[in-house]
Amino acid sequence: MKLFQRPIAVGLALMLLLVGCTSAGGGGGGKKLNLDVPEGSLKDKTICFNFQALETEFWAAGKTAISEGLARAGAKVLEFNSNEDANRQLEQIKDCITQKADGIIFIPQDGSSANTVIKTANAAKVPVVAFNRPPADDSGKALVVVADNRSVAKQTVEYLVSEAKKKFEKTNKKLQPLIMVGDLADVNAVQRKEGFYDAIKANPDLFKKPIEVETKWDASTAQRNLQSAMQANPDVDLLFTSSDFMYPQIQAVLSPLGKWKKVGEEGHVIIGGLDGDNRACNLMREQMVDATGVQDLLFEAEASVKELTAAINAKEAQPSKVVKDPGFALTLANMGEKENDMWGCVIDPPNK
Repeated sequence: MKLFQRPIAVGLALMLLLVGCTSAGGGGGGKKLNLDVPEGSLKDKTICFNFQALETEFWAAGKTAISEGLARAGAKVLEFNSNEDANRQLEQIKDCITQKADGIIFIPQDGSSANTVIKTANAAKVPVVAFNRPPADDSGKALVVVADNRSVAKQTVEYLVSEAKKKFEKTNKKLQPLIMVGDLADVNAVQRKEGFYDAIKANPDLFKKPIEVETKWDASTAQRNLQSAMQANPDVDLLFTSSDFMYPQIQAVLSPLGKWKKVGEEGHVIIGGLDGDNRACNLMREQMVDATGVQDLLFEAEASVKELTAAINAKEAQPSKVVKDPGFALTLANMGEKENDMWGCVIDPPNK
């Protein structure tokens, strides 16, 4: 697959549009996102849009943004929710093909099932876009729009490390890091874990061996396993969650232990995550969370629609290209400058 790096100017222009139609306080009020998708560019075209869940704020916002982009383009949309069932997703994609869809945008359940969907679309000669979650390998041909998860996680944890060094200088004792690991069948989860270790292993004199907490991208599993880990290792100093959606579970575990504290307060655990949602933004404003890695969800939604449109118009049945969203780390140090660049700080959660 060819690699396309996000143009910085496009990202800045998109955020200017967002600031113009929403408030910086996360008060979008349901207004249009004004994605930069040419009006009517998919007129008379049928597009299959399949999403695997709406459980998290990121997926719900992604669904809203893609749907708006397709509506602006004038497409007829066949919309399906596979409810985190890879087999159901595949059957729904086959249904789309039977209904003569001109193109497919889907949010894969995991990397392996993404490969199966892509190869199914390839066999039917229907161009396909994988949104935000890449296939396990490049054996199929697809337009893959995804954040650079390893880099974003590394940037975020590097900031947490810089805060940890301040604590180390006071105590001269190695600190205990902990990572809440996503479902490792998901390439994104693997890359976020790798980014975490990139930053931690660069500082061997600073940290003890990290504790890994399995979450499987499930809230109850995350809370149960974090609670067990904290009972066995109550002196955790740094915590990185592979997704911002797990903050309620983190708070539920840390609060009874006296560790859900603001930055600067005694007992504060240095905390960061990844996604860039509204909850993370508000927790940073309250100084409960130190940093979060941001995926530019709106750029990714816009790119998905525009890349698919280009492939359809070029009559390219099996386009192959990776569109990279480099993302960035929003930290308490740069929040005043970059807060409005994070989607969760400028739009309301779609499920409010």
